[in-house]
Amino acid sequence: MTEMNENPLYLLPEVLLAASAVLGLLLGAWLPRRRQWLTGALAAVACTAGIVAAAIAAADPVETVFGDSFALDTLTAGARIVILGATLLALALAAPRMHADARETEFYVLLQLASLGTLMLAGAQDLLLLAAAYLLASVPAYALAGFRKDGPGTEAALKFYVVGALLGVVMLTGVTVLLAAGRTTSYPMLRTELAEAPGGLVAVGTLALLAGLLFKAGGVPGHFWVPDAVQGSSAPVAAFLATVPKIGALAAFYRLAAVPLADADLPWADLVAVLAVASMTLGNLAAFFQQDVKRLLAYSTISQVGYLLLPVAVAGRTDLGQPALLYYLAGYALTNLGAFAVVCALPRAHTLDDYRGLARAHPALLASLAVCLLGLVGTPPTAVFLGKLEVFSAAFDAGYAWLAVVAAVNTVASLFYYLRWIGPAFRTSGAVGEQRVTSRPAAAVACAAATGSVVLGVLGGVVLDVLDGPLAR
Repeated sequence: MTEMNENPLYLLPEVLLAASAVLGLLLGAWLPRRRQWLTGALAAVACTAGIVAAAIAAADPVETVFGDSFALDTLTAGARIVILGATLLALALAAPRMHADARETEFYVLLQLASLGTLMLAGAQDLLLLAAAYLLASVPAYALAGFRKDGPGTEAALKFYVVGALLGVVMLTGVTVLLAAGRTTSYPMLRTELAEAPGGLVAVGTLALLAGLLFKAGGVPGHFWVPDAVQGSSAPVAAFLATVPKIGALAAFYRLAAVPLADADLPWADLVAVLAVASMTLGNLAAFFQQDVKRLLAYSTISQVGYLLLPVAVAGRTDLGQPALLYYLAGYALTNLGAFAVVCALPRAHTLDDYRGLARAHPALLASLAVCLLGLVGTPPTAVFLGKLEVFSAAFDAGYAWLAVVAAVNTVASLFYYLRWIGPAFRTSGAVGEQRVTSRPAAAVACAAATGSVVLGVLGGVVLDVLDGPLAR
């Protein structure tokens, strides 16, 4: 490794977030409770500065740094911007609830550390860094799930931790097996070595490694934690857990498929295609008759992972995969956080029936909710609509037409349970009509996210051109 290869400025977005977390923890020890919000403001500044730094770095040539363990390419740059932007929205949702809380600083620090681990997942170009990033993204998230210390939160944290610890050990076992098979942990070298390694050893290591990433993404078979963790957590934490970790996990999944596994003699693409079908189908079927809004959104996120796995399944087989994945991730993050923002704005509305009368009481919130829920279906002109078109096109281009057809059928089926939520809101009277919005910042985030989803959809062609860049190999 050379000195230039170890320049910390290459990791400026990550360094800013880590520095903000450490400085915020120190400040929180000295600031009075009424001024703890300054640590949240510091986190917001770090996220904003990180987005700017990532956008500037995106124009630099593709390279790998720190001993070729971290990739600086379009995939990393796009994931950085989406992760930091989503974290910024999650901070805005949490700030009103956490204001003057005795543990306000700790909350912001945990949120930043979980986001930092997700950033490292997206750029990891080495199995050891991937494992370290998994742990950094997971441990703070466990604490966030049980942050309220109430019954549902404790149950959510426990189930989240048990599944995460189990699949984390499985993932570390996979790293060990692949190290034994390829005699290295570097992705570019593994691409050559795994092609000549024993097929059974590579298959076992790959399956174990993918188990950990599917846990972070919330896809089948690592999805068991999602409904309980999302329902038991506070709404801002649920929004974060259901959105941000998926971005880093799916970016890492795509990089694994496109680089170290590209020449391996394994039917991994078919396996990912089956997992995609299982995720989207199970998520839809489980969401059909849910009454709790957070649990419905939890199953919705599982189904969305199925669509997001389409470009992963065709990684290396078509040039449409990477821009489709990044664009869909951006559209999904905006739209899903917008739906959760409505839930945050109405904390006493827990079930679908509780949203009766929303049209009359809060028409702007209803409009935001309708845009976000129909956006998750894939209704034009939202960003998810164009994102689904792109991932379907990538599947067709790579010879997986059957996968695109199954995904299209699941998309139509998902309309049923989203309309079950929107329908009661148009009734003339009901529970929401009797309560006021208790979090105006959350309502503002909902409107901004819904608007952003539409704007991103309209500007989709320009954005897709930017995301079509080379991958570090």
